[in-house]
Amino acid sequence: MTYRVGYFVGSLSSQSINRTLSRALIRLAPPDLEFHEIPIGDLPLYSPDFDADYPAEARALKDAIAASDAVLFVSPEYNRSIPGALKNAIDWASRPWGQNSFHHMPAAVIGASIGQIGTAVGQQSLRAVLSFCNARQMTAPEAYVHFKPGLFTDDGEVTDDSTAAFLSDFMGEFRTHVERVLTVIPRP
Repeated sequence: MTYRVGYFVGSLSSQSINRTLSRALIRLAPPDLEFHEIPIGDLPLYSPDFDADYPAEARALKDAIAASDAVLFVSPEYNRSIPGALKNAIDWASRPWGQNSFHHMPAAVIGASIGQIGTAVGQQSLRAVLSFCNARQMTAPEAYVHFKPGLFTDDGEVTDDSTAAFLSDFMGEFRTHVERVLTVIPRP
Protein backbone atom coordinates (compact mmCIF):
# COMPACT_ATOMS: atom_id res chain seq x y z
CA MET A 1 0.00 0.00 0.00
CA THR A 2 1.21 3.49 -0.81
CA TYR A 3 0.20 6.44 1.34
CA ARG A 4 -0.15 9.90 -0.24
CA VAL A 5 1.34 12.56 2.00
CA GLY A 6 0.54 16.21 1.42
CA TYR A 7 3.20 18.41 2.90
CA PHE A 8 3.14 22.07 3.85
CA VAL A 9 6.25 24.25 3.88
CA GLY A 10 5.44 27.02 6.33
CA SER A 11 7.88 29.53 4.85
CA LEU A 12 7.22 31.51 1.68
CA SER A 13 10.91 32.43 1.34
CA SER A 14 12.67 31.44 -1.87
CA GLN A 15 15.67 30.57 0.35
CA SER A 16 13.65 28.53 2.88
CA ILE A 17 15.73 26.11 4.89
CA ASN A 18 12.49 24.28 5.68
CA ARG A 19 11.92 23.67 1.96
CA THR A 20 15.41 22.15 1.87
CA LEU A 21 14.50 20.09 4.95
CA SER A 22 11.35 18.87 3.17
CA ARG A 23 13.50 17.61 0.28
CA ALA A 24 15.71 15.76 2.77
CA LEU A 25 12.70 14.18 4.46
CA ILE A 26 11.32 12.99 1.13
CA ARG A 27 14.70 11.43 0.23
CA LEU A 28 14.85 9.62 3.59
CA ALA A 29 11.20 8.52 3.75
CA PRO A 30 10.09 4.91 3.39
CA PRO A 31 9.38 4.07 -0.26
CA ASP A 32 5.65 3.55 0.33
CA LEU A 33 5.14 7.25 1.13
CA GLU A 34 4.32 9.39 -1.92
CA PHE A 35 4.67 13.15 -1.44
CA HIS A 36 3.03 16.20 -2.98
CA GLU A 37 3.45 19.74 -1.77
CA ILE A 38 0.31 21.63 -0.81
CA PRO A 39 1.07 25.23 -1.79
CA ILE A 40 -0.04 28.07 0.48
CA GLY A 41 1.51 31.19 -1.05
CA ASP A 42 -1.40 32.30 -3.24
CA LEU A 43 -4.20 32.05 -0.70
CA PRO A 44 -6.04 35.27 0.11
CA LEU A 45 -6.49 36.07 3.79
CA TYR A 46 -9.25 33.94 5.28
CA SER A 47 -12.56 35.57 6.19
CA PRO A 48 -15.87 33.92 7.07
CA ASP A 49 -17.35 36.13 4.35
CA PHE A 50 -16.02 33.53 1.87
CA ASP A 51 -17.60 30.51 3.58
CA ALA A 52 -20.55 30.38 1.17
CA ASP A 53 -18.34 30.70 -1.92
CA TYR A 54 -14.67 29.70 -1.51
CA PRO A 55 -12.20 31.21 -3.98
CA ALA A 56 -10.44 28.83 -6.38
CA GLU A 57 -7.17 28.86 -4.38
CA ALA A 58 -8.93 27.76 -1.21
CA ARG A 59 -10.91 25.04 -3.03
CA ALA A 60 -7.62 23.77 -4.49
CA LEU A 61 -6.14 23.67 -0.98
CA LYS A 62 -9.04 21.65 0.39
CA ASP A 63 -8.94 19.33 -2.66
CA ALA A 64 -5.21 18.71 -2.16
CA ILE A 65 -5.76 17.80 1.47
CA ALA A 66 -8.70 15.55 0.56
CA ALA A 67 -6.43 13.76 -1.95
CA SER A 68 -3.95 13.05 0.87
CA ASP A 69 -3.89 10.20 3.34
CA ALA A 70 -1.77 12.23 5.77
CA VAL A 71 -0.15 15.63 6.13
CA LEU A 72 3.34 16.71 7.13
CA PHE A 73 4.08 20.24 8.32
CA VAL A 74 7.66 21.44 7.73
CA SER A 75 7.79 24.90 9.19
CA PRO A 76 9.99 27.60 10.65
CA GLU A 77 9.14 29.49 13.80
CA TYR A 78 8.19 33.16 13.44
CA ASN A 79 8.19 35.23 16.62
CA ARG A 80 7.80 32.08 18.74
CA SER A 81 4.74 30.95 16.81
CA ILE A 82 3.34 29.83 13.45
CA PRO A 83 4.17 31.70 10.23
CA GLY A 84 1.15 33.78 9.18
CA ALA A 85 0.85 32.11 5.76
CA LEU A 86 0.66 28.66 7.36
CA LYS A 87 -1.93 29.75 9.92
CA ASN A 88 -3.97 31.30 7.12
CA ALA A 89 -3.87 28.01 5.18
CA ILE A 90 -4.99 26.07 8.24
CA ASP A 91 -7.85 28.52 8.75
CA TRP A 92 -9.01 28.03 5.13
CA ALA A 93 -8.71 24.25 5.36
CA SER A 94 -10.60 23.99 8.65
CA ARG A 95 -13.60 26.00 7.46
CA PRO A 96 -16.47 26.42 6.80
CA TRP A 97 -17.66 25.07 10.11
CA GLY A 98 -18.37 21.35 9.81
CA GLN A 99 -16.09 20.93 6.77
CA ASN A 100 -12.72 20.68 8.54
CA SER A 101 -10.21 19.08 6.16
CA PHE A 102 -7.94 18.01 9.04
CA HIS A 103 -10.60 16.02 10.94
CA HIS A 104 -8.97 12.66 11.86
CA MET A 105 -6.10 13.31 9.42
CA PRO A 106 -2.77 11.72 10.42
CA ALA A 107 -0.26 14.55 10.83
CA ALA A 108 3.33 15.24 11.88
CA VAL A 109 5.22 18.44 12.60
CA ILE A 110 8.91 19.16 12.07
CA GLY A 111 10.97 22.27 11.47
CA ALA A 112 14.44 23.71 11.09
CA SER A 113 15.89 26.94 12.41
CA ILE A 114 19.29 28.56 12.73
CA GLY A 115 18.47 29.02 16.42
CA GLN A 116 19.47 26.52 19.09
CA ILE A 117 15.91 25.50 19.96
CA GLY A 118 15.10 24.77 16.31
CA THR A 119 11.36 25.70 16.10
CA ALA A 120 10.33 24.09 19.42
CA VAL A 121 8.06 26.94 20.52
CA GLY A 122 6.53 27.42 17.06
CA GLN A 123 5.79 23.72 16.88
CA GLN A 124 3.93 23.88 20.18
CA SER A 125 1.74 26.65 18.77
CA LEU A 126 1.14 24.62 15.62
CA ARG A 127 0.31 21.51 17.64
CA ALA A 128 -2.28 23.43 19.63
CA VAL A 129 -4.00 24.59 16.43
CA LEU A 130 -3.89 21.09 14.90
CA SER A 131 -5.31 19.67 18.12
CA PHE A 132 -8.31 21.97 17.85
CA CYS A 133 -8.66 20.86 14.21
CA ASN A 134 -8.82 17.24 15.45
CA ALA A 135 -5.77 16.13 13.44
CA ARG A 136 -4.28 12.84 14.67
CA GLN A 137 -0.79 14.07 15.50
CA MET A 138 2.35 12.02 15.85
CA THR A 139 3.59 13.17 19.25
CA ALA A 140 6.99 11.45 19.27
CA PRO A 141 9.67 11.73 18.27
CA GLU A 142 9.69 15.49 18.37
CA ALA A 143 12.01 16.95 15.74
CA TYR A 144 13.59 20.36 16.18
CA VAL A 145 16.39 20.65 13.63
CA HIS A 146 19.20 23.10 14.33
CA PHE A 147 20.20 24.16 10.83
CA LYS A 148 23.84 24.87 10.09
CA PRO A 149 25.30 25.80 6.70
CA GLY A 150 26.26 22.65 4.83
CA LEU A 151 23.94 20.35 6.79
CA PHE A 152 21.87 19.76 3.63
CA THR A 153 22.72 20.03 -0.03
CA ASP A 154 20.28 22.02 -2.18
CA ASP A 155 18.64 18.82 -3.41
CA GLY A 156 18.08 17.55 0.14
CA GLU A 157 21.00 15.24 0.79
CA VAL A 158 21.92 15.24 4.49
CA THR A 159 25.67 15.60 5.01
CA ASP A 160 25.75 14.62 8.70
CA ASP A 161 25.27 10.91 9.41
CA SER A 162 23.62 11.33 12.83
CA THR A 163 21.16 13.91 11.46
CA ALA A 164 20.40 11.64 8.49
CA ALA A 165 19.76 8.71 10.83
CA PHE A 166 17.50 10.82 13.07
CA LEU A 167 15.46 12.16 10.15
CA SER A 168 15.20 8.68 8.61
CA ASP A 169 13.89 7.35 11.94
CA PHE A 170 11.45 10.27 12.16
CA MET A 171 10.05 9.45 8.72
CA GLY A 172 9.83 5.75 9.60
CA GLU A 173 7.86 6.63 12.73
CA PHE A 174 5.63 8.91 10.66
CA ARG A 175 4.90 6.07 8.23
CA THR A 176 3.98 3.78 11.16
CA HIS A 177 1.78 6.53 12.63
CA VAL A 178 -0.07 7.01 9.33
CA GLU A 179 -0.74 3.29 9.03
CA ARG A 180 -1.98 3.02 12.64
CA VAL A 181 -4.34 5.98 12.34
CA LEU A 182 -5.73 4.85 8.98
CA THR A 183 -6.28 1.33 10.28
CA VAL A 184 -8.58 2.74 12.97
CA ILE A 185 -10.03 5.68 11.03
CA PRO A 186 -9.90 5.03 7.27
CA ARG A 187 -9.93 8.09 5.00
CA PRO A 188 -13.07 8.46 2.87
